[in-house]
Amino acid sequence: MQTTTIHEEVSSPQSLDAVRESTPVVSDLYAYYVLAVMFVVTIFNFIDRQILAILLQPIKEDLQVSDTAMGFLTGFAFAAFYTFAGLPLARLADRWVRRSLIAISLATWSLMTAASGLARGFTDLAIARIGVGIGEAGGSPPAQSLIMDYFPPEKRATALSIFACGVYIGVGLGFWLGGWINDAFGWRAAFFVVGLPGVVMALVVRFTVRELPRGWQERQSVSIQHPSIRETWQFFASLTTGKRVSFAAALQAFAGYGMATWLPAFFIRVHHMTPGELGQWMSWIFAIGGAFGTFAGGWIADRWMPREPRARAYVSMIGVLVSIPFYVATLLSTNQQLALLCSLPAITFSSLWLGPSLAMIQDLVPPTMRATAAAVYLFIVTIIGLGAGPQAVGILNDWIGTPDAVRYSLLASVVVMSLSAGFFYWRAGKSLVQDLEAKIRL
Repeated sequence: MQTTTIHEEVSSPQSLDAVRESTPVVSDLYAYYVLAVMFVVTIFNFIDRQILAILLQPIKEDLQVSDTAMGFLTGFAFAAFYTFAGLPLARLADRWVRRSLIAISLATWSLMTAASGLARGFTDLAIARIGVGIGEAGGSPPAQSLIMDYFPPEKRATALSIFACGVYIGVGLGFWLGGWINDAFGWRAAFFVVGLPGVVMALVVRFTVRELPRGWQERQSVSIQHPSIRETWQFFASLTTGKRVSFAAALQAFAGYGMATWLPAFFIRVHHMTPGELGQWMSWIFAIGGAFGTFAGGWIADRWMPREPRARAYVSMIGVLVSIPFYVATLLSTNQQLALLCSLPAITFSSLWLGPSLAMIQDLVPPTMRATAAAVYLFIVTIIGLGAGPQAVGILNDWIGTPDAVRYSLLASVVVMSLSAGFFYWRAGKSLVQDLEAKIRL
């Protein structure tokens, strides 16, 4: 074995120790550089994923389709392929070079986003979105796994929260760029502009990010194995906390993706705003509120952990419950500016769960199945959240059939799902400490 090749797999605790001794020291500065690169990758991920929301109304009018069809386009057309492609790609990430997989995936989804602007009809656009979903499936799980090897356990919720801040920065930039470009040049141009720069970022990932051995930050020697997808599912299913956190996150994602997808349509239909005007508001609301809430969730949880080992579950629970009254005020207010301002604390509190939830999942499993476990978690969260959330709101809109139907569809979704998510986070806290010891089984 060439111990100087730091991305090569090792087969025993002794060989990992040998790799530790021969691998150049990774500085804190470089660790944060890698985190910053993964943060930017996440921004590209969610710009390309969520730009469709701000363009939903003009695309609907241009292609002459129903809200149910648009709900499918923003939900299951993306989510089904994203989740099912994510499992084998995450399995590959646990065995292969993670930074290379991230670079290839980034280039793929960026090109497919640009191709969305060439769509001649609904079917073409659906195929392009499927391509975006398959590409993005290889982004987050290997990135999470890589971050876990760059940061010690006591800093992981904060590090993963910084990584997850890219979700809301990306959504905010997608709203701003999509709305502005749509008003100036049309919805097709928006896909070209946001898609192509991702190819350049893929080169940055490939040539500047170093791979580390799995388990690099563990405080004991780690035997490198390769659990199968089935073994990872079985291990994950054996953890009561893993199931509860995944279900809680999925329910909150149901509400969150429903809001992120249909809230622009709500302001356009109910408050009669243009996509460009709305994009300016939504960009800073999601970017500032979401990024601050996401970072705060991990930061608070990491600092509460020494006194309360269940802190990550409880921070997530508090966030989703406190967000409910602000979402209700947003949807029921008849004043446009008040509705927009109320959405800021709603987004802030509803994003507290992201980092702590990711950290809980990653800490519950052995280092050699972290990418696959992340994909299992994202499979559950995405199928229920992204797959069903926007679709359910679209179906409810068509069923209610009034011009302001989206108001009541979103209201029902966010109240019911956020309350349910809060309950399951509370239940996760009850089993968290016990299940953190279960990873010694592998």
